Amino acid sequence: MLRMGSYKMETNNKGEILEGVNGAADQEATATAQGTQDVNTSQETEKNAEKEKKKRSPISIVAEILIYAALIFICIYVVPEYVLQRTAVSGDSMEDTLHDGESMLVDKVSYLFHDPERYDIIVFYPLGKEVDDSEYYVKRVYGLPGETIQIKDNTIYINGKPIDDPYAKNAIDSEGIAKKPYKIKEGEFFVLGDNREVSLDSRKIRPEEVPEMTDYTEEELEECNAIEDSAPGPVKKKDIAGKVFFRIWPLSEFGGVK
Repeated sequence: MLRMGSYKMETNNKGEILEGVNGAADQEATATAQGTQDVNTSQETEKNAEKEKKKRSPISIVAEILIYAALIFICIYVVPEYVLQRTAVSGDSMEDTLHDGESMLVDKVSYLFHDPERYDIIVFYPLGKEVDDSEYYVKRVYGLPGETIQIKDNTIYINGKPIDDPYAKNAIDSEGIAKKPYKIKEGEFFVLGDNREVSLDSRKIRPEEVPEMTDYTEEELEECNAIEDSAPGPVKKKDIAGKVFFRIWPLSEFGGVK
């Protein structure tokens, strides 16, 4: 009976070993099958992708081309005209803030929502955008619509009170039409260049504007050097192109502008 019992135990031990081997074989077979299934799935996905590419209709291709063309049009024409524009400085009337040959970015959107503020640097068309939009000036805003401005003893007065003038390169050599208190019309702005000795700005007016200066005689305007053919005079808002806010060249001066 002991032998029979030993024989059965041996048989059971072999059975267990055989069962373990069979289990490992089953797992290997399952893994192989799963791997084959994954490969097949990947190949099927690639085939479907290839089919989708081949299925693209001419209409979808044309639509894609039109989208790219629209984006190019917006970047070339719409953005410079209505959003953002690069402007080059010509001359030295804005020294020491801006210098000849420097390139600036002009924000053309902000003034659609609010008026220019004091000390803003603006780009505008001196003869009026409708008359000549090829020539532009860069100056700084000092007087706002409805205010009274006067320049006396190298000091700028707004509504009878002196204001800070931290951007001036030099003393004001000519007061122009601001020698006497000048009431700025609604929708207009009084601008000055930072380099006052050479700047052609709102202190001077064109000959055809002389009759509007009821506080002066023509002789008085000539005496204070306030008449010049290409003078901008006070600037109308509709002739303002935008606000200078960033310098992109030279790289050594790259950054915001105040």
